[in-house]
Amino acid sequence: MDEYQLLADLHEGTARQGPGGETETLLAMNLAGLDSSHPLRIADIGCGTGASSVLLAGKLDAHVVAVDLFAEFLDQLGPRAAAAGVADRITTLACSMDALPFREGEFDVVWSEGAAYCMGFEAAVSAWRRFLKPGGVLAVSEITWLGAARPSEIQEYWEREYPEIDVASAKMGVMERCGYSPEGYFVQPPHCWREHYYRPLERRFDSFLARHGCCGAGEQGGGASQANQVGQGKQAQAVIDAVKAEIALYEQYGAYYGYGFYVGRRL
Repeated sequence: MDEYQLLADLHEGTARQGPGGETETLLAMNLAGLDSSHPLRIADIGCGTGASSVLLAGKLDAHVVAVDLFAEFLDQLGPRAAAAGVADRITTLACSMDALPFREGEFDVVWSEGAAYCMGFEAAVSAWRRFLKPGGVLAVSEITWLGAARPSEIQEYWEREYPEIDVASAKMGVMERCGYSPEGYFVQPPHCWREHYYRPLERRFDSFLARHGCCGAGEQGGGASQANQVGQGKQAQAVIDAVKAEIALYEQYGAYYGYGFYVGRRL
């Protein structure tokens, strides 16, 4: 099992696979001028287990195509949509975000919370533009520096993890170069990280490690099987150690960065 599969397994049982919140999704909808006055077709790219997809389908007169690379996440979205009474308004698609099968101008809205970094912000907003109708809305949340200066430790960490991290003005410049008119921006507050993302993730650490051969699970069996279990246990522990390090950095330096929510319109 590779690192991406392990990360998917760690996140599989959580409501959100990145920082965010219902209030913040609604605020982005308002900034984008989205309402239920007319039908919309929306692509929610990197939807995870569907927190935003379900909200968009419930609050708008919309059909949502919910896209994620991991079918396991989409399997959870189905019951979640059914419980919210919007199953008939959501279609799921297991697909890589850089190989989407959509037609030119197919959507009124392209939505993506906390996922564009998988392609890189510029590559994502540039590639997804063609799927929007002229005048269509792009709404994307993206890791963002909150000011011009920051301690070297956090600068080096994020430039290593995601070199495209930048200030909001630079991100808006990217949108403009890619053929959008920026129309709204806000920073997600700390509870989107702590209460909605990190705390639920922390509650899964022990069960995740036990599931992947840590805490003595690798002592059963022998030979190649035991070696594989031990190896997977080490991989799983490395994933948890990396997440713990990220959380510790946020607790220390969270005033310097956050997820910015960007809303633009295709020119």
